[in-house]
Amino acid sequence: MTEPLVVALGVSRRFGSGSTGTEAVREASCAVYPRDRIALVGPSGSGKSTLLHLLGGIDFPSAGSLSWPALGPREGLRPAKIVDVFQGPSLLPPLSLIENVHFPLLLQGMAVRDATPLAAAALARFGVAHLRDKLPEEISAGQAQRVAIARAVAARPALLLADEPTGQLDSITANEVLTALLDSLVGTGAAIIIATHDRRVAERMDILWEMNDGYLKTGVACST
Repeated sequence: MTEPLVVALGVSRRFGSGSTGTEAVREASCAVYPRDRIALVGPSGSGKSTLLHLLGGIDFPSAGSLSWPALGPREGLRPAKIVDVFQGPSLLPPLSLIENVHFPLLLQGMAVRDATPLAAAALARFGVAHLRDKLPEEISAGQAQRVAIARAVAARPALLLADEPTGQLDSITANEVLTALLDSLVGTGAAIIIATHDRRVAERMDILWEMNDGYLKTGVACST
């Protein structure tokens, strides 16, 4: 039987204490397996981003447990096994776009001569190859988001966590980018969780997770 990439059991995350504290995630239990295609939906403030941070190991639960059976201990998850596409700007300002994309590959021990063509191919996949030598400050927010997605794909992760990855894009470009993103994962065994407000994005995934007031409901098949 295939081992899960990540398992959460009764995970909660509280920020602050006392009457002013906020319970962002409440007793969430879930598992993600290779090749899963999961849409995480819910209103703003429902806990979607916090849950992604917990599953990715970049935040710690206040209660409950997290494990990564197929990936190993938390400290070994990055830069290769789990990769994030954040909602806000995440490119490194001093680096050109192609340097931003191949930087995680260098952290994995790959030589620049090998990482650069992989980074260039990823930029081309998402329609921003012509911008490769520009700095992040020289491009639009939508272009920066496509570069961030290219960087995530180039790293060849086992689990990709994307927080509103198409939120800065118009509907036509969003559909093209999502198609390229999903196509890039075919045959790799990688799983993806996309937090989204866009019904059209959610409908292209296989499984729907819903969050409301910090509570997670899993295992609902998406209608297509």
